[in-house]
Amino acid sequence: MSENNNAPLLQLDHIGKEYYGNRVLSDISFSVDAGEIIGLVGENGAGKSTLLNILFGMPVITSTGGYEGSMLIDGKHVHFTSPNQALAAGIGMVHQEFSLIPGFTATENILLNREVLNGSMMSYVFSDRVSTLDRSAMYDRASAAIHTLGVNISPDMIVSEMPVGYKQFIEIAREIDRKNTRLLFLDEPTAVLTETEAEILLSALKKLARSGIAIVFISHRLSEVKELCSRVIILRDGRLITDQKADELNTRQIASLMVGRESERKEEALQDTPEAPIEAENVNDTLNPPKKKKKKIKPALKVEHLWVDMPGETVRDVSFEVQKGEIFGIGGLAGHGKLGIPNGIMGLYPAGGKVRLFGRKLTLNKPRAALGRKMAFVSEDRRGVGLLLDEPLDWNITFTAMQTQGRFLLGIPFVFQMRNEYAMRKEAKKFIDALAIRCTGPSQKAGELSGGNQQKVCLAKAFVLRPDILLICEPTRGIDIGAKTLVLDTLREYNREHGTTIIITSSELEELRSVCNRVAIVDEGKIAGVLPASSPAEEFGMLMMGQTKQNEEEAEISA
Repeated sequence: MSENNNAPLLQLDHIGKEYYGNRVLSDISFSVDAGEIIGLVGENGAGKSTLLNILFGMPVITSTGGYEGSMLIDGKHVHFTSPNQALAAGIGMVHQEFSLIPGFTATENILLNREVLNGSMMSYVFSDRVSTLDRSAMYDRASAAIHTLGVNISPDMIVSEMPVGYKQFIEIAREIDRKNTRLLFLDEPTAVLTETEAEILLSALKKLARSGIAIVFISHRLSEVKELCSRVIILRDGRLITDQKADELNTRQIASLMVGRESERKEEALQDTPEAPIEAENVNDTLNPPKKKKKKIKPALKVEHLWVDMPGETVRDVSFEVQKGEIFGIGGLAGHGKLGIPNGIMGLYPAGGKVRLFGRKLTLNKPRAALGRKMAFVSEDRRGVGLLLDEPLDWNITFTAMQTQGRFLLGIPFVFQMRNEYAMRKEAKKFIDALAIRCTGPSQKAGELSGGNQQKVCLAKAFVLRPDILLICEPTRGIDIGAKTLVLDTLREYNREHGTTIIITSSELEELRSVCNRVAIVDEGKIAGVLPASSPAEEFGMLMMGQTKQNEEEAEISA
C-alpha cells in the first residue's frame, strides 16, 4: 500500500530529455495508481524507450546529462541514478531485448542475485560466500513465478534451448519473483509471442493488477492495449498527445493519434490488402502460367529434406519451392521450426539436406557461400546477429557489401585498399531517407536507435547487397503501425522494381497474408501445407494445429 493514500503510486511532472542536441522528450506528465494497467503507445522514436530509461535509472541517462522534470513515488520525490535504486523502490522492468544468461536454467535466471542459500556455522563466521545454494527452494520459487504466468515451462530448462517466446516469460517471471515489486514496466512483451501465448500473458497481467501491482504496458498491438489497459497514454515526437480512458478510443483513433493524419490511410492500406498478390509480371507468369506454356521453370529456391540443429527450433524434414520473383511466407507456432529454416539455409546453425538456388546446389553450413550466391538475410535477432551496435549507421549499412562484394573500397584489390567514406555515407543517407530511419545522421551509432529503427537499418543492410533472394525473419517485430506499413510497402516495392525473390518468416499470420503470394505453415518441424495468401484464415489455423482437410475427412469417415 502507498504511504500516502491520496498520492498516486507513480507521478511524472514535466519530464524532458535531450540526446546530443536532439530533443527526444518534452514536458511529459502523467500518473499511475496501484493496481492500474496503463497503455503507453507511440511510433518508434516517439520517446517511449527513453522515458523507460529515465524511470528505471539507466546509466545512459545520467551519462548524457540527466533529465528535466521530477518523478514521485507515493508522493515523495525520487531520482534514480541506477537500476538497483529503482529495484529497491519496487520497480520492475522487462526490456524489449532479452537480458538472460543463455547457459543458465530458468530457475538460475529468475533468481539471479537473489539465490536461496543454505545457512551454516561456516557462513555465519565467514559470510555467505561459503554458503551453498538451496536448489530445492529455488526450484519452488521459480515454479511459483512461472505458474503465476500460466505457462508450462520447466524450471530446469536451459535458456539457450528455449524458443524465443519462453524467454519472454522467464524475463517477466524474474520480475514477479521480486517480493517488493509494486510497479512493472513491460516493453513490447508480446512482440515475440504467438497469439495463444499472448492471451496467456494478458490474463496473467490482469491477475497481477488485481493483486495491487501497477503495470505500464508498451505494445504496438493496439487490440491488446484496448483489451488490457484502463487508460492509454500516447506519445508522438517526444510529446504527450493524450492521456485518455481506453474505452473512449478505438484502435483507429489510437493509430491516428500515434502517427498523425496519415495513419488511417496507412492502416487501411495494411488491412485492405490481405488477398492482393504482388503485381509483378514474373510472379504472375510463374504462379499462374498460361496453358500453352509447357516448359517448366526452375524455382529460385528448392529445399529438400532440410534439417536444422537450432536450439528451441524443430526442423526435421522440410521441403518446399519458391518461384522467381515471388514473395513467399513461412509461418507457424513458436518453436515448430519457422525460424530455424532461414537460419539453417544461411549457415548460421548446423543443417543438412539439399538446397538449390536457380538449379545449382548451395553449400550448407557456410554463411559466406550463401552470401556469395547473392542471398541476403535479416535475422530475428537484430542486436545479436544483425547489427554492430557500437559502430555508426553508415558502417552497419555497408559493411557486409564491403566484406563480401568488395564495394565501398578505394585502392587496388589484394594490394592496398581503404574505405570509401564518402560512398558509405551517401549510400547510408539514401536508405535513411527511403526507410525514414529516425536518427541524427549516418554517423550515429546503431546502439543509440530505438528497436524499430534498428530493424530498418537491418533491412537497409540487406537491400545494399542487391540480392537475388532475400530472407527476412520477423521484419516488423517491435515496430509501430506506421513503420510496419512502411517496411511492408518497401518490401513490395523492392520486389516489384527489382524482381527480387523474398522469403518472409513471421509470427504474424495476417502480416504474411497481406504481403505474400503464398504462405507455408510449419508444424512440428515439417511443412504442414502451402496455401495461397488469399485462402481463408481458418485454413491456415487448421495447418498450425496439425489439421488438414484430409485429416478432417478421415476423421469424419472413422466417426
